[in-house]
Amino acid sequence: MANIKSQIKRNRTNEGRRLRNKAVRSEIKTRVKVALTVSADSPEEATAALRTAIKRIDKAAAKGIIHKNQAANRKSKLMRRIARQTASA
Repeated sequence: MANIKSQIKRNRTNEGRRLRNKAVRSEIKTRVKVALTVSADSPEEATAALRTAIKRIDKAAAKGIIHKNQAANRKSKLMRRIARQTASA
């Protein structure tokens, strides 16, 4: 445990940021999962779900929660998977 006042404050802010980042990462995973299941069930609704997933990924990259290259890779992978699913359906 820290004894220095500034470090105690820093630990408190780090914990808040960690929880916020965790929530954002969790939401990204949820949106990606939803986009994949919706595209498998009804391809006409897939574009809206894909759009929201991409929006969340871009927001996370803009805030620095995930790296911009990781965001690009995730979007590319997601779009390829959905394209494959809708083509086969």
